[in-house]
Amino acid sequence: MLPAPSQGTPVSRTVLLVNPFYPKDVNASFGKHVLTPTLALTSIAGATPAGWTVNYWDENLLQGPPPVHPLPQVVGITVHLTFARRAYELSAWFRAHGCTVILGGLHALSCPDEVQSHADAIAIGNGVPTWPQILRDIEAGTLQPRYEAIYRNYAEDPPPARSILPRWGFLTHASLIATQGCHNRCDFCYLATGDTRIKYQMRSPEQVASEFLSTGAPYGVFIDNNLGSNRAYLRRLCQSLSPLKKIWSAAITLDVTNEPDLVREMALAGCTGVFIGFESLTDDNVRDAGKRSPRADEYARRIEILHRNGIQVNGSFVLGFDHDGPEVFENLARWIEEQRLENATFHILTPYPNTPLFRRMEAERRLLHKDWSLYDTAHCVFTPKNMTPAELETGYAWIYRRVFSLASILARRPRQSSAVVPYVAMSLLYKRSNWLWKWIIRHRLTNALWRPLVELTRWRHLRYRERLAREGSVPSQLISPVPPSV
Repeated sequence: MLPAPSQGTPVSRTVLLVNPFYPKDVNASFGKHVLTPTLALTSIAGATPAGWTVNYWDENLLQGPPPVHPLPQVVGITVHLTFARRAYELSAWFRAHGCTVILGGLHALSCPDEVQSHADAIAIGNGVPTWPQILRDIEAGTLQPRYEAIYRNYAEDPPPARSILPRWGFLTHASLIATQGCHNRCDFCYLATGDTRIKYQMRSPEQVASEFLSTGAPYGVFIDNNLGSNRAYLRRLCQSLSPLKKIWSAAITLDVTNEPDLVREMALAGCTGVFIGFESLTDDNVRDAGKRSPRADEYARRIEILHRNGIQVNGSFVLGFDHDGPEVFENLARWIEEQRLENATFHILTPYPNTPLFRRMEAERRLLHKDWSLYDTAHCVFTPKNMTPAELETGYAWIYRRVFSLASILARRPRQSSAVVPYVAMSLLYKRSNWLWKWIIRHRLTNALWRPLVELTRWRHLRYRERLAREGSVPSQLISPVPPSV
């Protein structure tokens, strides 16, 4: 709860950047919310002109209400549709204190009129190039209600200001981005919002490696939509990352396995795990979504290419497509166990505002409501074609229980005996410890708990890399140690 606001005198040239509380899906792991900090706000901080003081507050770290002593002159809040209500509460609270509030983020891109009604000004699109102008206009008393920026000159953006982050709060503070955009335009993805066309751009591999090195973190997470969208670029990036002797994970599409030697280069460069949007085991579902992907009957062979190079897989699946029936849950759970996927993430199909999927659902009168707080991929907000909304939500909860069960965790254990114990321990901590995560987060133990495990994994992976470099791709029974991304 936010305490009653009191009118104060804001301190000139001070900024507070706020990441609102993200409602937790009781079926998924709470640990993922403290994996890495938001890169958007640290990038905004990096673009703040000299002479301004910047502070950061993340409500997901469970440290109480945001600070108002001293009272900041400007408050920047990122807005996602699932926590839009909380962002609006925070905005009203800070404005009642006398602060100037700027809202930005994905929800400002998809629903600008709604977001603008809750702020002094909004930033639409890439906020980094517009942020200095917003602060100059505030100083001059000429603040505009809306600022828009197109996605270009990405490589020229200043580096994120990670110094504002509480180091104790996250598994790693090295959230990284090398590319912007994606070669897919899936109709359910926020990248397909309205007429948004994010130009595909790449930062120089040397620039990315230098930034990773400067963080001092042993483990980095690339938040790119698809780090392998340009495979020639990914190959150059791996060559720059390899000398760092760090480990990292990233989201890619399965077609990176078109070049098995590239997968090997990823492993030699420190890649321990990948997040892949398989979306569905039914080709018609993937095709209807507008995603270019290998056929479902090729998934197993391609997963094996990753596994044989020591790269573990977090498979992402969407439930509730038009070709899905009640049998999809049992079939998918069995397939995940057969492929020994180290981790899986599930989402109920959700029509994000102003995407092609949303417009189609709205035209077909299949939307059940527009309560954005339930557009979180854990609730059914539309009428499925081959099951009821209740069946979809029940199946979603069931498959999480099944895949996160001890029996399923053991069924998917690595074939290499020495990796079983760390895999099971990390799986239990990450997947079955929501009761513990709130205590860990509240008592600032996230980094202290995970850092030794990450360092151990990095050490083991360095030994594995040496063997991989000597022997080439290894048999499946010699899969590498479990990475921190699991």
